[in-house]
Amino acid sequence: MKIAVLVKQVVGSESSLEISPDNKWIEYSSATFVMNPPDSYAIEEAMSIKETVGEGEVVIVTMGSDSVQKVIREGLSKGADRGIHIQTDGKTNIDPLNTAKNIASALDEENFDLVLSGLQSDDTGMGQTGVLVGELLNMSTATLAIETNIDKEKIRVKRELESGWFQWVTLESPASISIQSGINQPRYPSLKGIMGAKKKEIKVIPVSEHETKQQVENIAVPQKSKETEIIHTDVDSSVKRIVEILKSEVKVF
Repeated sequence: MKIAVLVKQVVGSESSLEISPDNKWIEYSSATFVMNPPDSYAIEEAMSIKETVGEGEVVIVTMGSDSVQKVIREGLSKGADRGIHIQTDGKTNIDPLNTAKNIASALDEENFDLVLSGLQSDDTGMGQTGVLVGELLNMSTATLAIETNIDKEKIRVKRELESGWFQWVTLESPASISIQSGINQPRYPSLKGIMGAKKKEIKVIPVSEHETKQQVENIAVPQKSKETEIIHTDVDSSVKRIVEILKSEVKVF
């Protein structure tokens, strides 16, 4: 079974974040980068499936500047067989459709049986890329997988629903599945795995230009404020004032 695992490099949670001068993203100069934590569960699930089936290949796929090869090597050190790096010029791409189109182009001729991805990224948290890749590659898709039962003949996935409910779905191959965090216990790289990862192939593919559908116009640090207003009027006037506050100040309507 041939499995692709989509991973992403994100800013580490312990980094001190500063807004870039153009107010469109964060300043990377003082940031440290790590593998997106939810993607570790997707890698572990891919390795478990390969071990259960008894044969196959696990390929780590990511998109970004040269620095993202660090997270590819991390995946390879956990037992993945090779990597695919879609190389960009370093600019942050926050458009999941644009990202999915590049990944789909890179995977189109590979004929993967499965594409696994983490639930969502820790930076933008959109959770769309895996589903979009599946759609672009004409794959059956499933999200929020909390258990997989996959062999050479069938693909069954247990999906998490609301309020503690779940459902089992059977998918046709090939399939794209997003993995829920906590589905397994990700393995740590071994010393042998770290040394072996240095010799494994990473295929570099230049990024393709696609129309951008989403972009960040501006970001800002949340401003903390505290203000209390006590309303001493009759019921009708109080309700009117509360609705006015919710509309004009809190802006929930």
